[in-house]
Amino acid sequence: MAKSRKAAQDLSTVEGRIAELDTIAAVLPMERRDELAELLTDQDVETLRHLVNEGMGENTLRALTSDLAYLQAWSLAATGKSLPWPAPEALLLKFVAHHLWDPAKRETDPEHGMAAAVEQSLRTQGFLKVTGPHAPDTVRRRLASWSTLTKWRGLSGAFASPALKSAIRLAVRATPRPRKRKSAKAVTGDVLAKMLATCASGSLRDLRDRAILMVAFASGGRRRSEIAGLRREQLTVEPTIVVEGGPPLPSLAIRLGRTKTSGADHDEVVYLTRRPVEALDAWMTAAKIEAGSVFRKVDRWGNVSKRVLDPKSVNDIVKQRAAMAGLEPEEFSAHGLRSGYLTEAANRGIPLPEAMEQSRHRSVQQASSYYNNATRRSGRAARLL
Repeated sequence: MAKSRKAAQDLSTVEGRIAELDTIAAVLPMERRDELAELLTDQDVETLRHLVNEGMGENTLRALTSDLAYLQAWSLAATGKSLPWPAPEALLLKFVAHHLWDPAKRETDPEHGMAAAVEQSLRTQGFLKVTGPHAPDTVRRRLASWSTLTKWRGLSGAFASPALKSAIRLAVRATPRPRKRKSAKAVTGDVLAKMLATCASGSLRDLRDRAILMVAFASGGRRRSEIAGLRREQLTVEPTIVVEGGPPLPSLAIRLGRTKTSGADHDEVVYLTRRPVEALDAWMTAAKIEAGSVFRKVDRWGNVSKRVLDPKSVNDIVKQRAAMAGLEPEEFSAHGLRSGYLTEAANRGIPLPEAMEQSRHRSVQQASSYYNNATRRSGRAARLL
């Protein structure tokens, strides 16, 4: 009797968390809502709701939620308990040891790195997909998220301890991982043209994919989360642009709001002109998009869903169109549109500051790397023979 009462209470608690998650889903869309409701604690959900009310950026909230879910799953698998707040230094060091390890050492010592039972638990739940040590940047990001959530609880942790910094530094040295680009190849103008050529049938799916590719590229290489989350209310028709000797060009402003790199009180705006505007208008007209999410799922019968595309779908579209264009899909991803925009701008001689105004890069060093690569590839230094 007591067991059944406790089970009913547990079910009620989970249902309550689901309801709480539902209240913030408009700002923080989560595909694994039911799983998160079982995994996260009441305080976790309350923290997320507080962050929504504080106006934290949507992309940051998604990343925090994803990291929090992973950390909770790891803690349960590794210690049998939920994350303690604040986390002791020993647990932080354990996290580093489980995720940054030496593959060569693992061959002679099976206990080195993440325990097999912990790995299997995370893999079964879908949290662990890599087969080797994690990327150092991923580990640092999750520790940073852990630290941020600790501070939001009004607590302080050992995240700045010399022991933790030393452990990360030594672990990174012992786990050599060549840094890979998010997209092996940039989607430059010639590549984009081949992808767009596969969207010529006039079907709803082709109209949508054409608009996605053109808007993502021409708006400065928008991130896939920004494209997937784009809403009709963010679009503003601008006065047409007068061109000597030709018809006026349609113009559109996209209010991005706060982005990954913008300040807390700064809304980002980018502009589209001519072909991307026409492609976007063609899709919204055909799909009857008058409000809400701009890019939505299209089923096999050509029906437009009310459901918004998830960011992964944008990545899938890039890969699918690359394959249809006769390219190698594994060499391209949605991030290739972002790197491709800057690379194409460099190839066309557009000044870096002007390109950065559209891409909204804050780091000159990061943005200029695309320019440097383009200049080196086509410059005299590479053509001595």
